[in-house]
Amino acid sequence: MKTTFDKATRDELIRRINTLNENSKAQWGKMNVYQMLKHNTLWGEWIADKETHKMVFIGRLFGRMALKSVLKDEKPLRRNTPTLPELIVTENGDVEAEKAKWIALLEEHAHFSNPGFVHSFFGKMTEEQIGYMAYKHADHHLRQFGC
Repeated sequence: MKTTFDKATRDELIRRINTLNENSKAQWGKMNVYQMLKHNTLWGEWIADKETHKMVFIGRLFGRMALKSVLKDEKPLRRNTPTLPELIVTENGDVEAEKAKWIALLEEHAHFSNPGFVHSFFGKMTEEQIGYMAYKHADHHLRQFGC
């Protein structure tokens, strides 16, 4: 399975990110290109954050099972998969600047370390799981914009 901890995979994602521009249109969902880019930079900052995140109640019930299902194979994430409220972006901004931030966050995966990360829905994740999920999340949004 692809992981953002692999340089070739990061390079592939960065190449795809660089094809985006302010005129890129979503094939599904409600986000415009800036909002998608900002969502991904917020997500990247969130998984690198050393603070403990509380799990939502429904995640305590179904999170581990859902994580296992999502990571069982290389199948892309479903369209219109719900997101955490804190990762919803409604404003607009500089597409090129946000692309640069996302790329920089991906490049940091060469030295990523956050062994205590707790996803708000999935719960505690290993670094291997984080790498797989980071790829699937990025791939999902790049597919959303035809990249």
